[in-house]
Amino acid sequence: MNKSVSVAEAKATFSECIRQVESGSPVIITRHGKSVAALVRPDDLEHLERLRKAGPETGLVSIAGGWEGSDDLVDILEKSPRIGQREIPDFGQ
Repeated sequence: MNKSVSVAEAKATFSECIRQVESGSPVIITRHGKSVAALVRPDDLEHLERLRKAGPETGLVSIAGGWEGSDDLVDILEKSPRIGQREIPDFGQ
């Protein structure tokens, strides 16, 4: 479960927040009850950035790879024909 702390609490307990992140649990930082930031491990951030760069337009092949044994999946996806472009829903962004 993700820990959620206010900005003031995060400042007061920063070392504890870092320990929690090191153990694999992200820490969500809130201001006035709304999430405004997150402390995550560098590996998790790299993964999120990779997914964001891939975007919905490029599909699964853009995120395949990067883990042990995934080379076969990359080959299969690259050789698979694409049939049309699916519609991407607009979630009000």
